Parts: sequence; C-alpha cells; structure tokens
Amino acid sequence: MADHHPTSTLAADLRVVVVTPEQTVLETTTDFVALPLYDGELGVAPGHAPMIGRLGYGELRIGHEPNVQRYYIDGGFVQVSDNVVSVLSNRAIPAARLDATAIEASLQAAVAQPAAGEDQMARRDRAVAQSRAQLQVARGSK
Repeated sequence: MADHHPTSTLAADLRVVVVTPEQTVLETTTDFVALPLYDGELGVAPGHAPMIGRLGYGELRIGHEPNVQRYYIDGGFVQVSDNVVSVLSNRAIPAARLDATAIEASLQAAVAQPAAGEDQMARRDRAVAQSRAQLQVARGSK
C-alpha cells in the first residue's frame, strides 16, 4: 500500500480570480476560500473537486483570520478547477468600503417600496436581499 503525501508543501495552493463586467477585482493565492452559494455556503481548499456553482448575495472570504480578505458578492457563478477558483459576479465590493449607515437607509427604502405586480415584487425582494447581505458583510457577521 502506497503512502499518501501531499503534492505541494506551499500554504497558498489556490489561485483566486474575482471578475466583474467592468474589471478583474482580485487575483491572489490562498489556502482557503468561502463563497456564498445560492443555497448555502461553500468552502474550497486545495484539491477540491471540479465544480460550477451559482452564487448568491453574501460574503466572499479569502484566507484565514487574522488576514482574511472579505468582499460582498452580488450573485453570479463560481468555477473550481485545477486549484483555480474563478468568481464571476455583477459586483464585488471590499467589505471595508461598505457603509452600514447608507446600506440601512437603502434597506428601509426597499422595504417601504410599494409593489403592485410580480415584477415589482421581485425587484423589491431582490433589493431587500441584496441590502441585507451587504449589511451582514459590512457588520462582519456571517
């Protein structure tokens, strides 16, 4: 029986690329990534099986405390393949740039917005979900 040995001794084995329609927001290496999937959270470490997933609104965490990089991700898709995590999102905002006071005001405005039809209700619900997710990231909660 053969002994199992890691193929690499480097701590940062994952390459992470975060792209929005306007720009490449981030390109870095790390040993762990946590992503907000549409139906839960996904953790990715080196050697993760190839996959494609639908992203939800929430926090992207890269690395471990105390040096974790945090971003608000506004939906999109993630692909994991050959130790590369590719994040394609409408928006990727560093958590430090989020203003909790302004987000709370946006959330209150979205909640108060009247909605007469299905389209208006869907837009309002999306705005509320996005604001709540941004507020959680801004406040550092999970």
